[in-house]
Order: sequence, then C-alpha cells, then structure tokens
Amino acid sequence: MWIYLAVVAVILAALWVRKRYSYWKERDIPYSEPSFPAGNIRGMGRTEHFSTLMQRCYKDLKGKGPIGGMFFFTNPVALAMDLDLIKTVLVKDFQYFHDRSVYYNEKDDPLSAHLFTMEGTKWRNLRAKLTPTFTSGKMKMMYPTIIAVAEEFLELMKTDAFKNNEIEMKEILARFTTDVIGNCAFGLECNSLLDPEAEFRRMGRKIFSVPNGRLLKIFIAQQFRSVARTLRITLTDKEVSKFFIGAVKDTVKYREESKIERNDFMSLLMKLKNAEPLEDGNPHNVDPMTVEEIAAQAFVFFLAGFETSSTAMSYCLYELAQNIDLQNKARKCVADAIKKHGSMTYEAMQDMPYIDQCINESLRKYPPVSNLTRTVSKDYKLPNSKVVLQQGSTIIVPVYAIQHDPEYYPDPERYDPDRFAPDQVGNRNPYTFLPFGEGPRICIGLRFGMMQARVGLAYLLKDFRFTLSNRTPVPLKISPRSPIFTSEGGLWLKVEPL
Repeated sequence: MWIYLAVVAVILAALWVRKRYSYWKERDIPYSEPSFPAGNIRGMGRTEHFSTLMQRCYKDLKGKGPIGGMFFFTNPVALAMDLDLIKTVLVKDFQYFHDRSVYYNEKDDPLSAHLFTMEGTKWRNLRAKLTPTFTSGKMKMMYPTIIAVAEEFLELMKTDAFKNNEIEMKEILARFTTDVIGNCAFGLECNSLLDPEAEFRRMGRKIFSVPNGRLLKIFIAQQFRSVARTLRITLTDKEVSKFFIGAVKDTVKYREESKIERNDFMSLLMKLKNAEPLEDGNPHNVDPMTVEEIAAQAFVFFLAGFETSSTAMSYCLYELAQNIDLQNKARKCVADAIKKHGSMTYEAMQDMPYIDQCINESLRKYPPVSNLTRTVSKDYKLPNSKVVLQQGSTIIVPVYAIQHDPEYYPDPERYDPDRFAPDQVGNRNPYTFLPFGEGPRICIGLRFGMMQARVGLAYLLKDFRFTLSNRTPVPLKISPRSPIFTSEGGLWLKVEPL
C-alpha cells in the first residue's frame, strides 16, 4: 500500500514538474531549456556567478523576441531582451513593475525593510521622504566629511606603500568607504582605516559573507516569499542586526539628549523620525519614522555605499594598472582640476570628466548589481504582442549581459573610458548602461556614490602609480558566491609613491 502511494506521489510530482517546465512553450515564447531541480540556475553560487548564468541565457535567446523564458528552480522567469521593452518596464509602464522581487521581512527582520526592498505604497512614501536627503545641496554639505576621511586614507596609503610594494586594494578601499559611510550615515568614527578589525569593518565583511546554509535559505526565501514570511524566516545575521540597530539607537539618544546636529545622513533621518521638514520652507505632512525604520535606511546606505563604491574603484585601478597611458591621462585630469580650482574643492571634484569616464567604464565592465529584477504587479500585455505577463511573475533585466553585448559595446572585454565620452554616450541607447538602474527606482544614492568614488580615485592617482601584481590574475576570477560582482582572493596591485 505504502509503496503504491509513494509511486503515485512520484508520478504526480513528475507530471507537475513537466507541466511547470512547459510554461513558456505553452505561451509560444522562446526559452532556455531547464533541467530539474535548478531550472536554468544550476551551479549558481557554487561554480558560476549569477551574472554569467543570465548572460548565457541572454545569448541563447537574443533576437528571438522582446522577452525570453527561463526557470529559477520550477518558477518561470521572463528575461527582458529588447531595449524598448526595458525602457517600458523601468520607466514608461512603471506602475506595472514597481517592486523589485527581493525578499524582506519587516516584522521579524526590521533591517531588511529598507528602500531597496520595500514595495508598493510603502516604498513610494519612503522614497518621497528620503529623496531630499540626496540633493546636490546635501551632497555638498557632506563633502568636507569625505575629504577629512580621504586625507586620513592618503596618510595610510603613504605608510603602506613605503612598507609594502604590493597592497590589496579592494580591502583598503573598503576600509576607506566604510569610514566615509560610517561618518555620514551613522555620524560615528568607525576607525577602520586605523584598525582593519574595527567593528564597522568586521560587520561589513559579515554582511557579504554567505555560508552554505545561508545561501540555500536566501534562495528558498526569494522564491517563496509569502511562505518564508509565514515561517518568519530572516536573512540578516543576528549579530549584524543587533549591532546596527544598537548603533542607531545610541546615536539618536546621544544627539537628542546633547542637542547635537551634524551635516550627515543621520541628522536628516532624525528629522524624519520626528516628522520635521527636510527643506527650509518646504514642510511636508509625513508620518514619523520609528528608530527601527531609520536604522534600516542607515543600514542600506552603509551596505550599498561602502561595498559598491570600493568595488568600482578597485576595478578601475585594476584596469588603469594594465593601461598606463590611460592612468596617466586620468592623473592629468585630476591635476588639471586641482590647478584650476586651487585645491580639492567640491567644484574641482565635479570638474573631472575623464575620471567619470573611467568610473563609468568600470561600472559597465563590472556592474556591482549585475541584474535588475521586477515583479509584475498586475497582468501586463506586452506592447505589439499577444504575450501577457501574469501578475506575481518576475522579469529580469540582464544588466551585465547587455553591458557586455558587442552590438552595443564592440570588443566588450576591452577597458575603454572613451566609450563614455559625451559624443559616444549621445549616440548610444541609454538603456545599454544600467549600473544604477533607471526610472523611479534608480539608485537614490547615485550622486553620493559617484562623489565618493571620484574623491577616492583622485587622491590615489595624484600621489601614486599603480601597476599589476603577480598575485592578481588577468582576467580576474569572479567569486560565484558573492551577491555582488566581486573578485575572488582580493585585488593586489603594486603601488609606487610619486
């Protein structure tokens, strides 16, 4: 009897899987052939990074229609292939695609409920509250804090460069950005430049370390979000959560009791906590935010700000170390701006066009976020097509694949900052370059991230020459386990003081 029931259960399960895997075929949409149980993501996190898996599907499906089909385990996922469709998803028909398809659990894991993950009306209200914290005026206000950390960074680099011929740039740049973001988002001296094992730096490393058990947990929670919330699954490490919520609570309490105001994100977030207007003469009726809510926003500023900027800068230096002529051109751009403005002023930092080109080419070749995901909020019929994307389904914009497509970027593996010269940018579809996303959900911290990266690179290039180390492979080996696009084994360069 039990054997009979087991056989029936296996047969029914097999039929269900076959039915699931016929989803795209039934809709007459080209798709990548899946294999059970992983679908099209076999090897992800173990042998291959998510970006290159999506790139393979993109190459397989390109030219066959505006979307292609694939499967995450048994869940059908649409891959946006056409640039006009990508514009439609991210901007034109944003009301159908406003959520990111990223798991969060506001009740049990308050740090996960931040601007990047929030959905629907909650996201829209939160975005409206936070947008004033990232105006150019606010960036200029925080600039002296960044410069102060950069000066400390410069002294550390001089000491390290005289002591060691080779420096692991990814780690030391992460310490620089950790201190910048720690100062600006939490108003705290993180001291990770002086102490590599400082608490903020240790927590930063812990956020991006993904043990095997946690990787599986992330995949399951991501694919079955409602079930995961019902089961009260949390993804933020408990020690990390306790540390960041505690840091925010202590900072808020100290500042409110001592009546301290600083030019940083934390002061702006505290105004939101107390429902105060962020702009003079521009009051807005908003509900006050809880300490946990502002802790979540400070957490995501820290998370996105320290890792993506340090990664972009390290890749940029890695490429410039291989192209000394380009490095000299970038160095001259920095020197010209300082000469023109007298010192490393805010205006000088904004007047470094070739540095921007170098950063953008680094972001093209090594986008920190290699794919954009969106949930279909209600049934959506593709323009000029009979295809309907069903409510609740997921669509992916394969950023890495598009930015490595030779149709848009000839010889895509070659590092060429001139791709981002004004005339080149003007002649290229803007949806071929999406490292920050686009539309209403474009990265809110774009200005801050670029400012931090410009300052870091300018300080390094004006005083040091970089060449390749034997310890860094060419090409780089990308870590399959990292949620962002990062190299395995660090990024070592020879550093010579000028």
